[in-house]
Formats: sequence, C-alpha cells, structure tokens
Amino acid sequence: MEHESGAVSRAKASLIFSMLMFGTIGIFVRYIPLPSSVIALSRGLIGTAFLAVVILKKGPGISWGAIKRNLRNLCLSGAFIGINWILLFESYHYTTVATATLCYYMAPVFVTLSAPFMFKERLTQKKIFCITGALVGMVLVSGIWNTGISGTGELWGVFYGIGAAVFYASVILLNKKIQGISAYDKTMMQLAASSIVLLPYTVLTEKVSVLSLTPMAVILLAVVGILHTGISYTLYFGSMKNLEAQTIAIFSYIDPIVAILLSALFLKEPFGIRGIAGAIMVLGAALISELPDKS
Repeated sequence: MEHESGAVSRAKASLIFSMLMFGTIGIFVRYIPLPSSVIALSRGLIGTAFLAVVILKKGPGISWGAIKRNLRNLCLSGAFIGINWILLFESYHYTTVATATLCYYMAPVFVTLSAPFMFKERLTQKKIFCITGALVGMVLVSGIWNTGISGTGELWGVFYGIGAAVFYASVILLNKKIQGISAYDKTMMQLAASSIVLLPYTVLTEKVSVLSLTPMAVILLAVVGILHTGISYTLYFGSMKNLEAQTIAIFSYIDPIVAILLSALFLKEPFGIRGIAGAIMVLGAALISELPDKS
C-alpha cells in the first residue's frame, strides 16, 4: 500500500511538472519565426530523435516486443496527437485564441464523463463539482464572456476547437489502455506517429525557408522539442498508468492557467479580475479534487 501511495505521489508530481512545462511553451514559441504547424512537426521530430538517443544510451535499448504488443494503441494515440494539433491550429485561424482555448479545454470534461464507462471509475459528486468549477473558471479566464461568438467563421473555429478536444480526450483515454511498456518507448512511438500525421499537412499548407531561422530560433526550437516535448510528454504519459483518468483531466487545467498567467506577466497581455477569479477556481478545483474523502 505504501509503495502504491508513493507511485501515485510521483505520478502526480510528474503530471504537474509536465503541465507546468506545457504552460510555458507559448513564451518560447512566440519568439520562433515559424508557422505553428511547422513548430509542431519539429516538436514531434526532435522529440522522437531525442527519446531514441536516450533509450539507446540508457541500457537495453528499444523494447520492440512491448511496442509490438501495444502497436495499435500507440499508433492510434500518436495519430490522434497530430490530428489534435492540426484541429487546434485550424481553430486559431477561424476564431480568437480565447474561444479556441475554451473549446479545447472541454477535453477534461469528456474524459471525466467517459471514465466511468471505460475504466469503471466512480463519478463522485466531488469530481462533478470540481470539473464544473474548473470549466467555469476557464470561461472566466478565456475572456469569451466579453467577446462572445459571432458569424459562421467563429462557429467553424468552435467546431475545430471541440474536435481538437475530442482527440485530446481520446489520447488520455487510450494511454490508460497502453500497458507493459516504458514511458520512453511509448512517448517515442507516439511522437513519431504524430509527426507522420503532421508531415503531409505541413507540406501542403506551409512554405518555409530554413535560411530564415536565426541561431536563437534554432536554440528555442531545440528547447521546445527536447524539454517541452520529449521530456514533458514522457513524464505526462508515464504518469497516466498510476492515476485515474478523472484526476488527469482536472490537473490538465493547470496548463492553460500557467500559459495565461505567463502571457500576462511577460507579454503584457490583458488579465483582469475575472481572469484572476477564474484561475483561482481552476487551481482550487484541482486541489479539492485530490483531497481525501471523509470515511
């Protein structure tokens, strides 16, 4: 029991760290002079290469047997990561970042509602209360309260954002089904699959000159590929086997809150009283969800 408790604590720490890293990526990406789809493809390729080197250096190498046993779910979840990114990029083209973010972070709601059917996790009143509080908090943080939704283009942005949320939720749920494989092997295969999905999309939609990259942009791209993708996704996916899907869902809200707080702090983007209240609601919901129930 003590061993299980320690594993859960480590898994939560890994999940929180990965969410914090995901929340900081926007600051780095802002200074990389490349389209978002090219950055995403680079993330996948650099992350895959980094993890392959780590696995080969660490010891026994890539566990092809474990990969083969989980191949279907690995490829499917990796492809879903790529599709998730593509739909999110399309959402940004049609609507505001605030609206796209709000739609995208419907994913934890989908996970929470699916978990009782897929994993027999009990949907308690406390979990329902916390996920509702986190969702209301995201509405306040996003600023959509003030901007609203107008026009057909905006609706397409909403549909793309919700589509991205569906695939994000599917990635979380599928990762709960992947067993008997190291976090390194799992993440490497998923990032490779996401790169395969992103490659044709990027080639068809973007025209980029490598010569336009500055040395600083190359360094930032490497940081995004290694730290924000290779390392953070390894911790993220590695934490899932020891945590309930509902816990992962609620803690996922740490990512956008950190992103918005940092954008207000470093990029001087507006963040009013409603945003502060929303951030407190989201983080409070994550904390309350993990408090032990009374016996």
